[in-house]
Amino acid sequence: MSQINKYTYIILMLIALTVSSQNSVDEDPEILQNTINYHIVEAQNAIEHYKYYQAQKKLDDALDLANKIDYKKSIGVIYAAKGQLYLIIDKPEDAIKSLNKAIEVQRIINDNENLGKSYKIFGDVYYSKKNYYLALDQYTAAKSKFQEEGLNDRLADLLLCEGKIYVALKNNRKARVLFEQSIALSRKLDLSKTLSNGLISHADVYYELGDNDKALFLALEGVQIAKTNNYSEILDDAYLTISKIYESKENFKSSNEYLKAHIKLSDSIISVKRANLSPDMQVKFLMNDQSESIKRQAEDLKKAKDDKDLSTLISILSVALITILSLLTLSLYKNNNIRLKTNNMLHKKNGELIIAKEKAELASKTKANFLSTVTHELRTPLYAVTGLSNMLLDEDPKPEQIQHLKSLKFSGDYLLTFINDILQINKIEANKVDIEPEPFNLKKKINNIVLALNNSAIDNNIKIHFEYDNDLPENFIADQLKISQILINLIGNSIKFTKDGDIWIRVYKINQEGGIYTLRFEVEDNGIGITQEKQEHMFESFSQGSIQINRKYGGTGLGLSIVKGLIEILKGKIYLKSELGKGSTFYFEIPLEYTKEQEKEAIEKKTNYLKKVDELDLSNIKILVVEDNKINQMITKKILTKMQLSCDIVDNGEEAVDMIKTNKYDIILMDIHMPGISGIEATKIVRTFDKELTIFALTAVTIEDKMQEFDEAGFTDIIPKPFKQEEFEKKLFNALTKSKTATA
Repeated sequence: MSQINKYTYIILMLIALTVSSQNSVDEDPEILQNTINYHIVEAQNAIEHYKYYQAQKKLDDALDLANKIDYKKSIGVIYAAKGQLYLIIDKPEDAIKSLNKAIEVQRIINDNENLGKSYKIFGDVYYSKKNYYLALDQYTAAKSKFQEEGLNDRLADLLLCEGKIYVALKNNRKARVLFEQSIALSRKLDLSKTLSNGLISHADVYYELGDNDKALFLALEGVQIAKTNNYSEILDDAYLTISKIYESKENFKSSNEYLKAHIKLSDSIISVKRANLSPDMQVKFLMNDQSESIKRQAEDLKKAKDDKDLSTLISILSVALITILSLLTLSLYKNNNIRLKTNNMLHKKNGELIIAKEKAELASKTKANFLSTVTHELRTPLYAVTGLSNMLLDEDPKPEQIQHLKSLKFSGDYLLTFINDILQINKIEANKVDIEPEPFNLKKKINNIVLALNNSAIDNNIKIHFEYDNDLPENFIADQLKISQILINLIGNSIKFTKDGDIWIRVYKINQEGGIYTLRFEVEDNGIGITQEKQEHMFESFSQGSIQINRKYGGTGLGLSIVKGLIEILKGKIYLKSELGKGSTFYFEIPLEYTKEQEKEAIEKKTNYLKKVDELDLSNIKILVVEDNKINQMITKKILTKMQLSCDIVDNGEEAVDMIKTNKYDIILMDIHMPGISGIEATKIVRTFDKELTIFALTAVTIEDKMQEFDEAGFTDIIPKPFKQEEFEKKLFNALTKSKTATA
């Protein structure tokens, strides 16, 4: 028999066997069912080894056979498996379609076990899409089915998945409970893969909670199980977790070793996946289909042309191979072009982002400089307005002038408040607000705020109710000034927008961890309320209810923006509930640290201070005022005279230095911006020959921006203009008291 005839005979025998086998399969449904189950098992093995196209082919073959004999149970299983495969290759919408088909079939035939598995995969799909609550719903449905069927091995994996959802939701406490349940069940049933995965996930939670020793213990146990069973992906996650734990423990050598192991293993896994899943799955599937078609054509040719020699067959196969290589080359060429275009686009976008960042930084600096300049220019005349109005009110004005002067003072105070609000918003946005924690009595602080605002409430016929949780301690450590500012703003708003009504202030605990209490503060009123549309923008700068409300009630629209910024600085959150015509409730939650320390020291300091002020002999006190503005000179001198203090006045820095050299002064009030040398330069010169002299910077510039410069120049303290007279007096008397005490 010739060589060609031998090949022909073999091919014919194979065809006969195939036809015979197919006929016997067609006649025996049991054999078909076994074949279907075999395809499903092979598909699962292919998925585990990242052979996704092979898995899809096996599932398609199994589905064809299952449909042929209407084998419902297998149809449901196959659609669920296809859903799992689509999830792995990042086709969530296709996964959802397949899973819906699986669930539809499994519900009809009451296949609860596989229905639970389908719900579980559905939950995995939603988890990948970050729809965490929908994922939890699916896991709950799966849990119900597994419990009905007593499938504890499935429950262990499900508890693990639920735990990972709660980790994503930042609820580490709930996640820890679920991981502990999963680990316990896995140990009982000897589920090594779920146990290993659960231990690593549990270690991550303890790492987030700050218990590095417990986290390391769990992670190392998980690694040992993963190594023994060659769970490469779990091992990959474990290496990264252990690296983070060692870094947190400052064991940088071990951290680096595990990080290297993670990178090496991760690269290996990615390489395997890339070998089976190209960047363009559709092109690969098309190429594989084309390859299969060419093979079938070759077999047909081999059967039909048994008289052709072997060289012709080789030529045909060569053409097929060349076709496959051509398609592969074309695919690689297209992918390379796409990659190059993407890289070019990324470089371009990166350049645009850098330019945008530079522009934003320039705009921020310009804004800061503008605010500094404008506030200085506004504060200087405001010093004259508020100072003169206070002076005139103290000098027995005519009755008909009093109201005009009060209006002038109110306008000046309002403008100063507006300027200060703008500056505070700017500070908050620039992250320049410092927290100054100190012990204080929270209940007493709120009572004082209520007393201070009660007159305004009475004017609007409002009754203020204060409710403080009886089980809540009163003494805490926090920035009480910022808490006061928040409450004054919120209660003041309620008073402004309520007439003939009530305001409720409530404070109670919502959580406690050791000495840290998370408190909720509520300010509720039954005033005019806020529309739903306006509620969405209430915490934005310059946001107000409407033009009509602004005209009627006034305000700058900055108060709530400042409140939100301060609460965020205190690591809290603020919320709003309101209904038009029925009132509003603003409530915020912030953490406060409990303390047993009382506020006795502050009371004692104040008593000692007042005693020392009374004992001061002011007749020999000499003060030098350095100020170039004539009106400001007059106002400052009037204030000092009222305090029974005498002063000399100069209008430039050079003369101030000469006067200090030739005279003995107790206090210098130094303006900053002056002709010739500035107040900063003058102070630097003075500090070369007198280190102890008390020098106040009497300035209208934005203090926060210049604080470092003032410290370096050698100023004792800063008095911002325009100032409140009582604050001005307090700083002067404090300085004089210290000076006299040091002399004595």
